Amino acid sequence: MKRKAKKEPEQPIEQQTPQENQPAAPAYTQNIPDDEIWTFQVEGLPAPKIGKNHHHDRWRKVLVVAVLLVAISLSMFFSVRTVHNDEYEFVQLDSGEYMLDKYANPGGVKEVTLDYVDGDRQKPVVSIREFAFNCDEQLLTIYIGKDVQEIDSKSFYSCWALQNIYVDDANPYYCDIDGVLYTKDMTEIILYPIDHDKYLREQTGYDSLLDDSGAPMEELWGTTERYDEQFLAEYNRAVRTYVLPSTVTTIGELAFGYANLTDIYVPEGLITIESMGVFRAMLENLYTYTSAEPVTDTTAAAIDTFDRLYLSLPEGLESIGSDAFSYNRQMTYVYIPESVKSIGHHAFWDTVYKEDGELRGVSAIYVAATEAAFEAVETGDQWRPKYDYMLFNKNVDTYYAAERLTELPNLS
Repeated sequence: MKRKAKKEPEQPIEQQTPQENQPAAPAYTQNIPDDEIWTFQVEGLPAPKIGKNHHHDRWRKVLVVAVLLVAISLSMFFSVRTVHNDEYEFVQLDSGEYMLDKYANPGGVKEVTLDYVDGDRQKPVVSIREFAFNCDEQLLTIYIGKDVQEIDSKSFYSCWALQNIYVDDANPYYCDIDGVLYTKDMTEIILYPIDHDKYLREQTGYDSLLDDSGAPMEELWGTTERYDEQFLAEYNRAVRTYVLPSTVTTIGELAFGYANLTDIYVPEGLITIESMGVFRAMLENLYTYTSAEPVTDTTAAAIDTFDRLYLSLPEGLESIGSDAFSYNRQMTYVYIPESVKSIGHHAFWDTVYKEDGELRGVSAIYVAATEAAFEAVETGDQWRPKYDYMLFNKNVDTYYAAERLTELPNLS
């Protein structure tokens, strides 16, 4: 029961005369009986809940939390709208344009075009998120529309069957050279599609090769006993050789990841090789070229136009990213010029191995700088390849103040 403060106390108000130099006492005092003090209600305030059930309060809290969650969800829905079907998932950006968030191949789709959401020209696609095409094993070709202005370096991660990426000529941000993706100014290679060599086999006539059973010979490596060295040299030159344009200064992250290439030619002027730039690419030889004339031909035919050609990394290179050349066991020679300022962790990991008790692959690293000067280079953990040595893993030898090899293998 609620009890209101009594207007008149049970005891008369005691009038007191203030003593000298003491503050005046209150005009009156109000006494509350001891047996009512825990249930006494001050007028205008809620009654105390001493000894009362709080069950309804708990449900009020649950209701408040539920309302908050709904409000947050609605806020997210209206700030980031998602357009989703079984194949595509787009996210609307603050600009009103769209980003491809995820592509799920429903089965058997070989070509995809990224320009507008559901063909609506009022909904242009301007961005492709990382891993949007993660591990797709069926897509052969992707067409990039004119409005796409941002492609993450891992957008097409592990698309094993991808042969070509074509870009609308009107796109101001990206372009392609025969299905290989570049920035528009061709200063950075974004992606050499993993199965681009299959496309090149079709273009050069090597797709008609048959194995002993009469089936198409799609994979030549590991079958060298069936072909002589001259044939393989011609095949590698036509299908497994790639020349970067002379404008390129950056090999992007995963640009040549898992590519089936034996020989890559880079311009002197290349500054950066980003993380995993040439990761597991079957690479045997890296060459550097110089040319007084611009080079745009990416086939082996361009080699005959070079002014100068030398083995390994170019003079002027500054950065080698983490895992840049990892798992390229076919490589045999690495020379690091004095211009290099940083080498990421595991940059040349697993490029050496033992066979019949002998080291194969990159059995040594040659460095132009002296050992003292090389200490200024920022290096990540285990940047050099290691091999099994007794009960330990041992770094390959590093030779400082080394001169670059000048003798080139037969390039014919």
